[in-house]
Amino acid sequence: MKLLKLASVTQKIIMAVAGLFLLTFLLVHLVINLCLLRSDGGEWFNAAAHFMGTNYIVKIFEVVLMLGFLIHILMGVFLQIQNWMARPIRYQVQNKSNTSFFSKYMIYTGIIIGVFLAIHFMNFYFIKLGLVSSPHMENGEPNFYVIAQELFTQPVYSIVYVVLITLLGFHLHHAFQSAFQTLGANHSKYTPAIKIAGTIYTFIIVIGFDIIPIYFLMFQ
Repeated sequence: MKLLKLASVTQKIIMAVAGLFLLTFLLVHLVINLCLLRSDGGEWFNAAAHFMGTNYIVKIFEVVLMLGFLIHILMGVFLQIQNWMARPIRYQVQNKSNTSFFSKYMIYTGIIIGVFLAIHFMNFYFIKLGLVSSPHMENGEPNFYVIAQELFTQPVYSIVYVVLITLLGFHLHHAFQSAFQTLGANHSKYTPAIKIAGTIYTFIIVIGFDIIPIYFLMFQ
C-alpha cells in the first residue's frame, strides 16, 4: 500500500510539474498571438512564426513541450482511471462528494481541450512541419497571418474557438491551484494568494485568446 501511495504521489507531482510548464508556455503563446492584432499586415506575427520555426533552441523547446503535453495527458487519464477504480460505486447523492465542481470535470474539459489542440495543430503546427499543405505560401514558408485571418473570419470557427478557450479557462482555473497544492504550497498563508493568482492568470489567458477571433470577426 505504501508503494502504491508513493507511486500515486509521484505521478501527481510529475503531472503538476508538466502542467506548470504548459501554463508558462500558454503565456508565451498568447504574447505571440496578440501580434495578430497589430495593423501591420502580419509583419510581426510572421516574423515571430519564422523565428519559432527556424531557431534551433525553439525546436528543442518544442520537443520538450510536446513531451510535456503527452506526460500531462497520459498522467491525467491514468490518475482519473485510478480514481474511478478506487471508487467503483458512484455517489447516489451528489452532495456527499467533497470534490469541487472543477475537479469533478477536469478529465472531460481535458478531453475537449485535446480535441481543440488536434484542430489547432492541423491548422498551424503541422503546416509548419510540412505535414499539412497550405495554399498560403510565400518564399517557401507558410504565411501564418493569412492562415489565421482566413480561419478567424469564419464565424463558426471563431465561435467554436471562443467556446473551447473558455472551457480551457475552467480547466486552467483548477489546474493552477491543484499544481501548487500538489507541490506542497497548501497552506492557509499561501492558498488565498495562489487562488487569486490562478484567477488572474485564467482571466488573462481566456480574454487574451478570445479577443483575437472577436477582433477578426468585427474588424476584418
